[in-house]
Amino acid sequence: MKVANLLKIVLITTIIYGCSKEKNKITNASDYNSYLNISEDKNIKLAESEINFWQKKYNADSNQTSYLSQLAFYYTSLFEATFEVNHLYKAEELLLKANSELKYSEVRAIRALAKNYITQHRFKEALILANKALKIGEGFKETQKLLFDVNMELGNYTEAKKNLSKFYNPEDFDYLIRMAKWNDHIGDLPTAITLMEKATQKAELSEDKTLKIWSYSNLGDMYGHAGRIEESYAFYLKTLKEDKNYYYALKRIAWIAFSHEKNTKEANRIIDAIAQKHNSPDFKLFKAEMAEFDKNEADKTKNINDYFNALKSRNYGVMYNKYNAILYADNKKDAAKALEIAYEEIKNRPTPESYDLLAWANFNLGNTKKALDICEKHIINKSFEPDINYHLAEIYKANKMNDKIIPIKEDLLSSIYELGPNMKEKIEKL
Repeated sequence: MKVANLLKIVLITTIIYGCSKEKNKITNASDYNSYLNISEDKNIKLAESEINFWQKKYNADSNQTSYLSQLAFYYTSLFEATFEVNHLYKAEELLLKANSELKYSEVRAIRALAKNYITQHRFKEALILANKALKIGEGFKETQKLLFDVNMELGNYTEAKKNLSKFYNPEDFDYLIRMAKWNDHIGDLPTAITLMEKATQKAELSEDKTLKIWSYSNLGDMYGHAGRIEESYAFYLKTLKEDKNYYYALKRIAWIAFSHEKNTKEANRIIDAIAQKHNSPDFKLFKAEMAEFDKNEADKTKNINDYFNALKSRNYGVMYNKYNAILYADNKKDAAKALEIAYEEIKNRPTPESYDLLAWANFNLGNTKKALDICEKHIINKSFEPDINYHLAEIYKANKMNDKIIPIKEDLLSSIYELGPNMKEKIEKL
């Protein structure tokens, strides 16, 4: 082949590759750079100021139990802004004291403690408190909303549906977002999105900043699940316009850069910037996933080790059990540890997701028939999450049930964005 022709082929290939890469390009650093360089977090400053204010009031008059609830609220806000878990435990301590002084007679204080336990993944304790609030009777609809949230986390789906019917109101924001969650749970994502869009419109009409932030970020997630990446990106930017320090939206933009655009350099830049201000250990897992994509095993191992060290340095309770179980199961020599965590999760919340951890641990220990039995009893047609479907497909393959893999494989290939690019090769090998 003549050199001129070879150069022409190389040039054409480069142009095609460049156009393809540009076609996938959605993020633009100029859209969000300013949010990466904010030195002061107003949410943290406000929470600290309010804590100081209410602590002084409580010190002056310790008979005012309501001050404890105010303090707990702002410690929770501080936790959300920093992910410093000790702030969450401080809020729990204050709410326990408030409820004790009130002899568990005030539903708002009871519900606040239940919500704290939900954040800690202590769902059974949250359910006991929610039922205690229900018996008191005051604020019936608000308690039914809390019961729906807890029962969904516990896998009590029949009860959750009953709770939903108790505060039926298709014009109410709180009803719409929970109905959206229900439809997402049963695998009807289009309906879930329609409901979330309606809820978002109501949040905008109310001009409630907190509701807008929550709605925009959740709608961004749903658009991402549906493969509507440009819309997803737009709503994360809308979230950041409402709250410049909303780290979650930046994290999801980093995911778009990584999973959709395959730009690990930019995704790492975003994560490194927000990790300086936020203590979430799962940033390390994100970086490990990107290192795997870049075929940098040393960096992947380092980030996973950093993740486990972060868990050791702070007591996160059972909040990271799912991540730990998957990490241990994927490393066959640690699969027995995954089994132990899976049983703990099932005890705490017997959901299809928890049983998936048990099935996956058994699969990695070579107990493929037992893994299949767990799937047939507790998972199949009860969850539509892509990561669970991938585990199910691998378990089918190990049990030589190849006819059942084909429809799952098609769904998985359409969910690569959600699963991450590292999964593409694994899915293609099913």
